[in-house]
Amino acid sequence: MTLSLRVAIVGAGPAGIYAGNILRRQVDEAGGEVAIDLFESLPAPYGLIRYGVAPDHPRIKGIVNSLHEMLDEGTIRLIGNVEVGRDVTVDELRERYDAVIFATGALKDAPLEIPGIDLPGSYGAADLVAWYDGHPDVPRDWPLEAESIAVIGNGNVALDVARVLAKHPADLLSTDIPANVHAGLLASPVTDVHVFGRRGPSQVKFTPIELRELGEVPDVDIVVYDDDFARAEGDEHAAHLLATNNQVKVMTRTLNGWRKPSDWEPTASRRLHLHFFHSPVEVLGTDAVEGVRFERTRPVGDGSVVGTGEFVDVPVQAVYRAVGYASSPIAGVPFDESARVIPNDGGRVTDASGAPVAGVYATGWIKRGPVGLIGHTKGDALETITNLVADARAGVLASPGVAPTVDAAEGDEVLELLEARGIRFTTWAGWLALDAHERSLGEAFEGPVARERVKV
Repeated sequence: MTLSLRVAIVGAGPAGIYAGNILRRQVDEAGGEVAIDLFESLPAPYGLIRYGVAPDHPRIKGIVNSLHEMLDEGTIRLIGNVEVGRDVTVDELRERYDAVIFATGALKDAPLEIPGIDLPGSYGAADLVAWYDGHPDVPRDWPLEAESIAVIGNGNVALDVARVLAKHPADLLSTDIPANVHAGLLASPVTDVHVFGRRGPSQVKFTPIELRELGEVPDVDIVVYDDDFARAEGDEHAAHLLATNNQVKVMTRTLNGWRKPSDWEPTASRRLHLHFFHSPVEVLGTDAVEGVRFERTRPVGDGSVVGTGEFVDVPVQAVYRAVGYASSPIAGVPFDESARVIPNDGGRVTDASGAPVAGVYATGWIKRGPVGLIGHTKGDALETITNLVADARAGVLASPGVAPTVDAAEGDEVLELLEARGIRFTTWAGWLALDAHERSLGEAFEGPVARERVKV
């Protein structure tokens, strides 16, 4: 059976682009043909690589180069600034494509349900990340008015947020940081950023490179507390990790290297504090954030912790929760509200009865939850696409309405539908123009460092 497919992918981040590239390759190898349209709600592609990675992470952002090559081949058509479920319905896509793949990721902050979390001055870390990455849906200004800031969470996002808040803005000029973000950070009065985790130093969710980068920030002292390490003594789980996990060994060595003698005095103008065994129980304040109350915890030997009944109040004027990301439902697609994913079996979307929904698939964080690094999305996409191609060979990609075709006129009909609704969609050519403009802003920058680009 010769494959002849038209496929829509919703989401132009790494998960969606990898899926498109793998699909094209598998169909080519089978001697078939495939037309792929990549729908993106934002005007520009690359998803969290562009709008969710800290600007001072050029190594991760280097993934953009490979994603660019995949889209620049011209075999995947980018249709940006189109929100599926609002500008075009899922049923309308299913009428026009043999299959629809959802790769919409996880864009919102997971909740932290404690008293006071909604006070002014309390924010989701994902919102701050979107601001400093120039996300077009986030206001250009951010209220950076706090001298002391709490970041709740022990993952890489928490470290990113803490590092960017503590870092001197001049040290971000070599990145693509937008001009308005640099101006906002320049006006920040911050002196102390505190990062809090419920568990101990051996159970953090950082990666070694993220942790090590903290110690390389100029004019920022890293502060750790001996009491936190003392609480970890005798913890069998921590001892096992230290003996068997090289990442834990490296991070433990790094953290121990930051321990200071009792007569240590700060030398930098800013400090970044790492606290362990602190479980948040309440954000304090009346009209705005004034502090956070924590219950101290202790390990129980299996990787978990329990409260000790000892409470401490830490005075801060802003709180950022970095306790995870959560996906959002899409109108017309099944959604598991508790797991915050599209229910699926190997990428095949399933309905309430567990039966597969013909021609509808998922990949990336919307498929498996916000876990794993960017590289995991390749294997994830491979599983989904392999199942899609198997379904195509089995003839089970039936979708309602018009039978899809790879004929170019059918693709034009999708664009005509958007134009008739007044949707100002963007294209790959449009992205290339924006890309060139941002690079020209970097070349024109007059300052102490060379800049490759300035993000718009």
